[in-house]
Amino acid sequence: MTILTMVLIGGLITVIWLLVTRVPQALDRVPTLPPAIRLDGAVPTAVTLGRGWTAVVTEDNRILIFNDDGSLRQEVRVE
Repeated sequence: MTILTMVLIGGLITVIWLLVTRVPQALDRVPTLPPAIRLDGAVPTAVTLGRGWTAVVTEDNRILIFNDDGSLRQEVRVE
């Protein structure tokens, strides 16, 4: 029983240590829009990054999909 308690305490300490050391690093990796993308006054509410494209959801219910060079690939209106 004593060994089981020690293993449980060791596991709890390990989980807490991993949370303390890994969470701040994850918060520093906030994705940003590539500088070539111009929204022309649209206000972004969400951004999704893919391989070779970036999708921006705007407040006026549009999804703008850009190529990596900043050119507009597709615009989708959300009803």
